[in-house]
Amino acid sequence: MFFDPLYILFMAPGVIFMLWAQSKVKGNYAKFSKVRNGANVTGAQAARAVLDSQGLFDVAVEAIPGDLTDHYDPRKRVLRLSQGVYGQPTVAAIGIAAHEAGHAIQHAKGYAPLQARTAIVPVVNIGSNLGFIVLFIGLISQNLGLGWIGVGMFALTTVFALITLPVEFDATSRAKQALRNLGMVDVQEGQGVAKVLDAAAWTYIAGFAASLLTLLYYVMLLTGMRRDE
Repeated sequence: MFFDPLYILFMAPGVIFMLWAQSKVKGNYAKFSKVRNGANVTGAQAARAVLDSQGLFDVAVEAIPGDLTDHYDPRKRVLRLSQGVYGQPTVAAIGIAAHEAGHAIQHAKGYAPLQARTAIVPVVNIGSNLGFIVLFIGLISQNLGLGWIGVGMFALTTVFALITLPVEFDATSRAKQALRNLGMVDVQEGQGVAKVLDAAAWTYIAGFAASLLTLLYYVMLLTGMRRDE
């Protein structure tokens, strides 16, 4: 199954989609990382302002190494911004910072999709690591039941990717609104923020598509095994 041409056929669209999405993110990030925002606000300052506007004074904002490594840690209630975002007063920086602050707002308000995604993380980790192994054992042993267990375990990663979509879209919507409400962007800068964040959204859509195609391939393998019995 490692050299199955059907696998290439199934996965090629997802890989192409993902490569396109990643290039779109990198292109827009590179472009708007060179555009200084009119308010002369750094990513850290923008994140702090968005958080404070929602009363989230206890959520810390920290710098971390790397490029586009920005994330919100709900366990420690810390918003971490990459080097190109934390101290840079660019359109891209404040857009990304506000997006991550959006996740902190979701957490504080008990946003249901975020809660659901957080709740399934432990089982998703297990499923993503062991699902293929269980499926493979089921295939080589001709054990259809075991194979379906493996598929079910892997399917959790697809469910996780699906739940991620509304979480990310909502955080982006909150970021755009917050930056407008706080007067940090004008119309043109708001369009730049939208291009950066909307490009990032495509990577999550591509990730879901790739996971779904993989899942469908695994289902096809098992249904083919059933017909051979």
